[in-house]
Amino acid sequence: MSLTPPRKRTRMPEPTLNSASTARRALALLDLTDLGDTCTATQVDALCRDARAGGVAAVCVWPQFVHQAARVLAGGPVRIATVINFPAGGEDVDCAVEDTAEALRDGAHEIDLVLPYRALLRGDAEAARLMVEAVREACPGTALKVILETGELQARETVATASRLALAAGADFIKTSTGKSAVSATPEAAETMLHAIREAGRGGLKVSGGLRTLADAATYLALTDQVMGSGWAGPGTFRLGASSLFGVLMAARGDATSPEATP
Repeated sequence: MSLTPPRKRTRMPEPTLNSASTARRALALLDLTDLGDTCTATQVDALCRDARAGGVAAVCVWPQFVHQAARVLAGGPVRIATVINFPAGGEDVDCAVEDTAEALRDGAHEIDLVLPYRALLRGDAEAARLMVEAVREACPGTALKVILETGELQARETVATASRLALAAGADFIKTSTGKSAVSATPEAAETMLHAIREAGRGGLKVSGGLRTLADAATYLALTDQVMGSGWAGPGTFRLGASSLFGVLMAARGDATSPEATP
């Protein structure tokens, strides 16, 4: 695969931390997430109630909870995302396609697919491309977010390559991380991904993994505004994936958090 040299790094912006306005903006872009290993149906019910109260963009849940989330959120604007090939990023294309089809039958509106990043690291870009293309074909008209696992890719050039590959194969969004690796989202990885999106002329960014504070949200919003322009980020182009960030944002917006809010 040819590799276009990545752009020089821009100077990271200083976020403007107007708490209430930052919180309102971030909540509208939030994928409220529970992908904990011990997640229960009761927690998913609470997650969905919090999602409605906060006016978030979507919930992101394990595939086995998609049908439940669809029932609880029926008739409302909150979208339902689920994860495929998660978190390992394996190379079983048939399994990923079958899991995607089942998730769509259960009511998923968005698919967050882990790129086979280990294949990419060993030089097998074709295996990674085939996975994205196959799942893209399995979910026409459905938002496809491809998780690059940037903490494992590490090198900026590799993140750029993965970003371009996923977008060329049909991703609607590229997403930083599963949140299960030692290194999750970083501003440096997000910046590289934003430049790939700008160069492609299409696609969105989801920043996920390790977002816990209002300052975290403000940092990525400011970075996105700097690279893409202040009017670019909206639910159709930019998401923040997090669980523990929700209570912080609700408090900053001036709302009391639900007693069952996701920790």
